[in-house]
Order: sequence, then structure tokens, then C-alpha cells
Amino acid sequence: MKKIRNIFSLIIFVMFMSTSGVYAQATGPGNPGGGPIGSDTPIGGGAPIGGGSLILIGLAAVYGVKKYNFFKDKEDKE
Repeated sequence: MKKIRNIFSLIIFVMFMSTSGVYAQATGPGNPGGGPIGSDTPIGGGAPIGGGSLILIGLAAVYGVKKYNFFKDKEDKE
């Protein structure tokens, strides 16, 4: 069972490391100017949304593994 847990942890780790390439993509061109705003802010705004979601997914994975181990240990004792 420990081998399965190690393989599962390795798969999760590789999945999280593979998402780091998403941040390397360039943004599209800004507004052409001359509009009512007149700034060079990209269409849709410039707020990043990736960092918080990765933290949330990571915490959920840790919580799930903790719960899995708790119930597995409880089941083994019975």
C-alpha cells in the first residue's frame, strides 16, 4: 500500500510541476488606443487568476490524502 501511495504522490507532483509552463505564455496585444479608455491595458483586464487556484487545488489534494490515510488506518485497526 505504501508503494501505491508513493506512486500517487509522484503523479500529483508531476502534474503540479507541468502547469508551470502556462505562466510563460505571452499576452495578446493591448488596446489600439484612441478609444475612450486610451490606456494599454489588455482587453479583459490584467488581473492574474492562476496562483490562487493552484494553491487551492494543492491544499485540497493534501486534505484528501490526509483523509484517505485516516480512514485507511481506521479500517486497518478494525
